[in-house]
Amino acid sequence: KRRSRRKKKMPAKASKKSKADPLYPSRPRSFRIGNDILPKKRNLGRYVKWPRYVRIQRQRKILLQRLKVPPAVNQFSSKLDKSQATDLFKLMMNYRPESKKEKQERLTAAAASKASGGSASGGAAPVVLKYGLKHVTSLIEEKKAKLVVIASDVVPLELVVWMPALCRKMDIPYCIVNNQGRLGTLVHKKAATCVAITAVNKEHEAKLNQLSDLCRAQYNDNAALLKSWGGGIMGLRTQAKLAKRQKLIDEELNKKRKLAA
Repeated sequence: KRRSRRKKKMPAKASKKSKADPLYPSRPRSFRIGNDILPKKRNLGRYVKWPRYVRIQRQRKILLQRLKVPPAVNQFSSKLDKSQATDLFKLMMNYRPESKKEKQERLTAAAASKASGGSASGGAAPVVLKYGLKHVTSLIEEKKAKLVVIASDVVPLELVVWMPALCRKMDIPYCIVNNQGRLGTLVHKKAATCVAITAVNKEHEAKLNQLSDLCRAQYNDNAALLKSWGGGIMGLRTQAKLAKRQKLIDEELNKKRKLAA
């Protein structure tokens, strides 16, 4: 017969409980992912390697602040304010071009009408916004545009930097709005550099005239807009350094005045 080998259980040692020190309380750390590496309130944005397009955006913004910006470029920083832009976009929302689905429905209805012996024509062309750089340019040159809306953040800016001068020459009111994404939403695109209003319905004529007069006063007839340079704003460190230097110069001048007196 095999003898069963069983280990005898040793009596458990009495654990000594250490008393908590009131002067130096125990603060156990958690070394799981993301804990006890850096202070929680620190902004970690400086330690992130941002994508290239984000770095370019930020560098471009800083350069436009530091360097002297000529009036032709600086005018794109004077945009319509929030209330004016809201009124303008409310008007333009009524004249969005038809989407692909709406166009398909219209063509289907026209085909069904023709099959049943009716006329296949869809009636008069609807009044819609005109977009596309070449199309808007031709409308300005032919003086068919009633109001031109240009985006402020077009990259490269050379695509539209000449358009305000053309609008002034052709005496067509124009305005600059906040971004090309909002203009793109109006015409079912991701982005649009500019949009032109060529006609509106009778009920919106008064609103269009009001907006045209506002844009003409703020942009077309504003001579100061074509003379004001932008940029030339130094960083905080440079400003502090220049202020310190100027303070020393002033102190030196005061000493010389006292000696001269």
